[in-house]
Amino acid sequence: MANYLIIAATSDIGTEVARSLYRQGHTIWLTGRHEEKVKPIAASLETAYSVLDATDLEAVDRTFATVCSTLGSIDGVVCCAGSLLLKPAHLTSWDEYIGTMQANLTTSFAVVRSAGQHMHGTGGSVVLISSAAAVHGIVNHEAIAAAKGGVISLARSAAATYASANIRFNVVAPGLVATKMTTKLTQNEVGRKTSETMHALRRLGTAEEIAAAIIFLLDLNNSWITGQVLAVDGGLSTLMPRMKL
Repeated sequence: MANYLIIAATSDIGTEVARSLYRQGHTIWLTGRHEEKVKPIAASLETAYSVLDATDLEAVDRTFATVCSTLGSIDGVVCCAGSLLLKPAHLTSWDEYIGTMQANLTTSFAVVRSAGQHMHGTGGSVVLISSAAAVHGIVNHEAIAAAKGGVISLARSAAATYASANIRFNVVAPGLVATKMTTKLTQNEVGRKTSETMHALRRLGTAEEIAAAIIFLLDLNNSWITGQVLAVDGGLSTLMPRMKL
C-alpha cells in the first residue's frame, strides 16, 4: 500500500480520487481551502487532512513536510485545484486573469516545487490537471487555456528535471466534466446539449472517469510513464464529430 496526498480534495474529482484510493486500501491525506468542506470528507474516509490555500507556496511546502514526517513518505500526489473562466480576452479583467493563473498554474507550480524537495529521496508520482482547452482552440477560453497550457509545460519540464530522482510528472487533460464547477455551463438543456455535441462521444465526462485516469498515473505499477499528457475528453481535443443534419 502507498501514501497519497490529494490537494483540493473537496473538488468533485479530488473527492472521487480520495474515495477510490481509500477503497484500494491506501493511506491518504486530504487538503482543502475550507475546513467545513474538507473535514466531513476526511471523516467519512477516516483519514487526516490539512486546511490549505494551495496558491501559497510556503503553505504547500509545510503541508508536504507535515505529511512526510507523519506518514514517512509521499508516494504520490495529485493537484486538483483549479477554476473555470469563460470570457474573451478583451473582457477579462486583471483580477480575473490573475485569479485564473493562481488557481490553476500557481497551485500546480507549488506542488511541483514541494514534490521536488520532499519526494527527492524516495521518488514517486505527481499528477497535474490541465484541460482539452490547452491543446485545442475553444472560443472564450483565453485565460484558462493560458493557465492550463502552462500546466502542461510545467509538468514536462519537471519530468525532465526530476527524472534522476525518480519523481514522475504527468498530466490529465479533461474535456468538459459534469461537476459543481461546470454547473453554469450544464444547468440548462441548451447549454448542455451544445457542450455535448462538441465531444465526439456526445456526452460530458464524469468525475469518476477523470479520477480513474489520475489513479492510473499515480499507480506505482505504472512507474515507466513520465512527461505525458493523458487526454480524457470524449475526443474533444483530437476528433471532429459527425454533424447532425
